Amino acid sequence: MVIVKLTYIGGLLQQVHQADELLEVGMGEDCKVVVDPRFSKCKLSLKGFPNEVYDVEWDLIMVDAPTGYHDEAPGRMGAIYTAGLMARNREDGETDVFVHDVDRVVEDKFSKAFLCEGYFREQEGRIGRFTIPSHRTRSGRSFCP
Repeated sequence: MVIVKLTYIGGLLQQVHQADELLEVGMGEDCKVVVDPRFSKCKLSLKGFPNEVYDVEWDLIMVDAPTGYHDEAPGRMGAIYTAGLMARNREDGETDVFVHDVDRVVEDKFSKAFLCEGYFREQEGRIGRFTIPSHRTRSGRSFCP
């Protein structure tokens, strides 16, 4: 089993107070294209990780940073989006994506939008679990079921 924990590393710092604007950006066509996050045109895609992070087909991704608990704090919007994109972009199989603090408004909205309600499996306390299949194995699969 291969596991990664996504945190903010370089790239665009997205603050919690920008969440509504970024959610709207994420609904655009550039953000619905399943590609390697390094090459995504979506403003939400985090591109500052070492290449090894993008090259592995992860079985599990944990989103638990940045802090995201007040308006000026760095938010998890990009981390949630990128986790979903990495899961969809794997060659085959599926990835479990766990989001901590999914009970908070921003984490809840972004998880439902980019990890998708149709892929939601369970919530235990403040951790939500989404199981996202590869979108490369079946052409024409919609971003969310």
